Amino acid sequence: MDGIEEVLNGEALLKQIAILGSTGSIGRQTLAVVEAMPEDRFSVVALAAGSNIEELAKQVLRHHPEVVSVATAALAQTLTERLRSEGIAKLPEIHHGSAGMVAVATHPGATTLVSAAVGVVGLEATYAAVKAGKQVALSNKEVLVAAGEIVMAAARQANVELLPVDSEHNAIHQCMRAGRRGEVKRLVLTASGGPFRKTPLAEMAAATPEQALAHPNWRMGRRITIDSATLVNKGFEVIEAHWLFDMRPDQIEVVIHPQSTIHSMVEYVDGSILAQLGPTDMRMPIQYALTYPERAASNDMALEWAKLRRLDFEKVSTRRFPCLRLAREALRKKGAYPCAFNAADEVAVEAFLDRRLPFSGISEVIERVLTRTPKVRLSVISDVLAADSEARRMAAEEVNRMSARAAAV
Repeated sequence: MDGIEEVLNGEALLKQIAILGSTGSIGRQTLAVVEAMPEDRFSVVALAAGSNIEELAKQVLRHHPEVVSVATAALAQTLTERLRSEGIAKLPEIHHGSAGMVAVATHPGATTLVSAAVGVVGLEATYAAVKAGKQVALSNKEVLVAAGEIVMAAARQANVELLPVDSEHNAIHQCMRAGRRGEVKRLVLTASGGPFRKTPLAEMAAATPEQALAHPNWRMGRRITIDSATLVNKGFEVIEAHWLFDMRPDQIEVVIHPQSTIHSMVEYVDGSILAQLGPTDMRMPIQYALTYPERAASNDMALEWAKLRRLDFEKVSTRRFPCLRLAREALRKKGAYPCAFNAADEVAVEAFLDRRLPFSGISEVIERVLTRTPKVRLSVISDVLAADSEARRMAAEEVNRMSARAAAV
């Protein structure tokens, strides 16, 4: 559909929605957006979740999807029993594992896929949806970080536009509607700076998971909140912006903007800078992606101008946030390096949350894995999954080595 909603006799057709990661933060907020819109705008036809059976069962009872998927066969059986106990008239098709996620993403009735599964687990299914010609509202950063070249080539082949859900890329997408791509000089991604923007470096290195999870502006999942504290998430966004908007790395800048009111900016060649402002509410970019190219009215998402007293901007210190430098290095090298960057971060963040790795160890693990990563080109999704697996293995080795060293001191 070339990213543009079809119309019949001047009226918009009902959009059929499939969601990967329906029980996560973005998935739940997507369903909240759907529920807040008129009933003739959206229908939820397929849902994929992990292991949160109780939440998924509630979603199935409310939205009556035709297909659902969970992580394992055992969980699929548990969901079946849970739905039968509710006396549901007709059970949906219940799948599991990676094949189940692909079944949800490529469901014939779905016109739009919201890709919100966390991690590389959502890559294969999102890629399949792109190849099938689905419009994709993309929240899963790993899809383009790990496999940007492959996924974007498939999108061009299928004439599919990826609509970004991340607030920063969503803001850029909105600002770029004001001019032609060739007129853009640079993109400016804003970062809140997270909870450690002003923390002394010595204290920051020894930060606890509780401190790192205390984001000042956004309510997000655990991993992305830690990634915000390290600025890994901004490194991901630089890589994503390169692929989404076909911009050179040197055309993508990051600035600290602690208020998180300006979600990102686009500077044009004539010196004009367009900024997108909005509340720190992910329902706004989700709704934009779902209703694009229209803008639908919202009754409860608005910027409180009375509280907007100042807008501050700061340069990013790579000494404080070395992960942003590592992300740019991975993007410059391309091949398996961005994939390894993501995989190493995921392993390191899990180890930090489990208190097996200090906060400063996250960047150390990433840097060591990038150093060990071979220079290879990724041509197909199986190459990406293999590179991801190998980077995770190396990251686990590095975590164990650092943990053993710390225990010996």
